[in-house]
Amino acid sequence: MSHTKAFLPHKICVVCERPFRWRRKWQRDWEQVKYCSQRCRQNSASNRRD
Repeated sequence: MSHTKAFLPHKICVVCERPFRWRRKWQRDWEQVKYCSQRCRQNSASNRRD
């Protein structure tokens, strides 16, 4: 049995504009996920203050 990640949904990060794929930890709130990582989330917050 082959497991592939090719069929997982993906989005584009609003900060770095790179694609990222669905993760199990985002299962319940995938629709609200905007950032690919904690680093991008923090960069977004610091950009708003400038």
